[in-house]
Amino acid sequence: MKRYTYTLHLFIPVIICVFIEGCHVDANQAKDNMADKGQKVAVPKTEGFILHKGGLSSSLVITGELQAFQQVDLYAKINSFVKQLYADVGTEVRTGQLLAIMEAPEISSQLAGADSRIKSTEAVYIASKANYDRLFEASKSEGIISPNDLDLALGKMRSDQAIYESSQAAYKEILAFENYLEIRAPFDGIVTARGVSAGAYTGPSGKGSENPIFSLEEQSKLRLVVAVPDAYSIYLKEKGNIGFTINSIPGEKFTAHISRMAGALDTRLRSQRIEMDVYNTDKDLLPGMVAEITIPLVSAKAVFVVPKTAVINSYEGSFIVKDSGGFARWVRIQQGRTVHDSTEIYGDLKEGDTLVRKATEETRNNERLNN
Repeated sequence: MKRYTYTLHLFIPVIICVFIEGCHVDANQAKDNMADKGQKVAVPKTEGFILHKGGLSSSLVITGELQAFQQVDLYAKINSFVKQLYADVGTEVRTGQLLAIMEAPEISSQLAGADSRIKSTEAVYIASKANYDRLFEASKSEGIISPNDLDLALGKMRSDQAIYESSQAAYKEILAFENYLEIRAPFDGIVTARGVSAGAYTGPSGKGSENPIFSLEEQSKLRLVVAVPDAYSIYLKEKGNIGFTINSIPGEKFTAHISRMAGALDTRLRSQRIEMDVYNTDKDLLPGMVAEITIPLVSAKAVFVVPKTAVINSYEGSFIVKDSGGFARWVRIQQGRTVHDSTEIYGDLKEGDTLVRKATEETRNNERLNN
């Protein structure tokens, strides 16, 4: 039994080799027979197309944020106490509307003192001016008033005048501080936060400056801010319209207007800041909402567009195969956007060139094409 098994193991490889050799002979004989009959093996025909310039139309969906067009925190300019508040969270206000009145007793005292100094210096100035006027009239008669006395009177009058004008300036300065005791809205908007209550101490520094009196935001007009990657920045056009949606408002579509482009890339994100104006007269949109923005990507100028199958991507780079007088010539290219089955290419090409539609690495450079 062992002897038969050993014999069988010897014969199996021999049988396989004979079978393979027989198949090879049969294949060669078949080719020889086709050659004897004048037949050739079918070679796939190379399909080409004429290169033309065109453009790809696609879109980019990117996330942006709605922000208030204007936003400000209102603080007290001088050390004071909150006397009365005329607005609260959610109050819609107009430009110049009174929001709060502060009180600072020392300001009133300073203002009264400045007013007294104005009256005192004014009286001195009036007296010195009257004295100079009398001396000047008398000096018209020769020998009555010496020129030195007239000059001294003129100097005294001008000095008193300067002191009087200085007291007036000091009064206006204190009056300006008193005006700071009234907090008014710098623009139309909505009060979004209130940081103090009546009687609270406020000021430009120290503990009273920790919280703003009010936070005010303009909401009738919003900014839609988005960071667009540099690869897509070239497709944006200033003053164009952009569509967007809000996740919290399903089914609604909104329109924004591109108004400001940074003109430079953020060095960290390699993106350009784009701001769009959104008119929000119905107040449906709120600052802080996240928006899904659809940006149309349309080439600014015509470029070469080819089927994706015409591009060969190898470890050496990207190439297309050009039909050059019936011979294949590989041309190195750079690829742009790809949309569906088409892609943008850039390279040493011109309109009217014939390219291979289905290019593969099996098509060698400078070999004859089967047209």
